[in-house]
Amino acid sequence: MDPISPLEQTLHAARALVLADLVAGRVAEPDVVSLVEESVVQRRWWVEQWPEGAEFVAGLVAQDVQDALLERYGRWPLCPVCGSGDPHALDVEPELGPDPHWVCGKAGVKVAAVGSLGGAIGGSAP
Repeated sequence: MDPISPLEQTLHAARALVLADLVAGRVAEPDVVSLVEESVVQRRWWVEQWPEGAEFVAGLVAQDVQDALLERYGRWPLCPVCGSGDPHALDVEPELGPDPHWVCGKAGVKVAAVGSLGGAIGGSAP
């Protein structure tokens, strides 16, 4: 059996983190999982072109899926911090950087690391 390349390890880890958040939010339906797979395919090409960006892949996949969900279904993940006002989605910060987190821009707080949203929204924690 051939060892898994660092690129594939990075992509598998990003996929797992985003899927964990989707499961926690109870939105991991087959068509949504397909959005994750589409993003991973695109990000594979991206990181092949810019290997130094490998540590940014998890945040980028999370943003890709969030954008695709917005176009098809609506905002995700909804902010669990703000109890009043219009429902709003969390953002991924940094937009292009390592150690991505879901943050509430209105309250200015980190809610959870990408992949750990379950503990913050009351879903199943990974």
